[in-house]
Amino acid sequence: MSANDRIQWFHKKISANCYPNAAHLSERFHISHRQAQRDVEFLRSELEAPLAYCAQKKGYYYTAGYVLPFMVESENDADYQAIVSGIRAFNEQTAARSVIQMQLPYSAVLEITDRMTVMNLRSFIVGEEPHHRYRCEFPSVELFLGIIVSADADIRIISPDWLRNKLVDFAHRLLARNDSEE
Repeated sequence: MSANDRIQWFHKKISANCYPNAAHLSERFHISHRQAQRDVEFLRSELEAPLAYCAQKKGYYYTAGYVLPFMVESENDADYQAIVSGIRAFNEQTAARSVIQMQLPYSAVLEITDRMTVMNLRSFIVGEEPHHRYRCEFPSVELFLGIIVSADADIRIISPDWLRNKLVDFAHRLLARNDSEE
């Protein structure tokens, strides 16, 4: 199990008012207590979760509403730094866009059946349509396609066609590069 899986599990337990702690995390994922503490600290400091510890219940809770940002699975916890930086950069661009619109955002309609994936993509979703379809806006095509590819979920680009074609072209190039035997 990756750090992403551990943090998502911990977040779900907190959201369900189960008051998890580092010992629970350590036991559940068979990791050291120190690693579990690093995961909790990562959630607090890097993902900016409003975590507090309840001594009476011996576990953590959120002091305000909180939703995990989209995270990419990684076997290396250090990779989270790059992911978090990308999320923060996107959020800063989004905040700047609300002050002054330098460029119109790109838009797309995606079909997403997995609710967790919908939650993870919430910073892009601007509207919902029938049949699990979501209108999205994004400042960077590359960032958006990268997130779709790394989501490891059933996501279908309904429109625009050029975005779907760009994703298919990217996949073909990637497969061609990795298909040749050296």
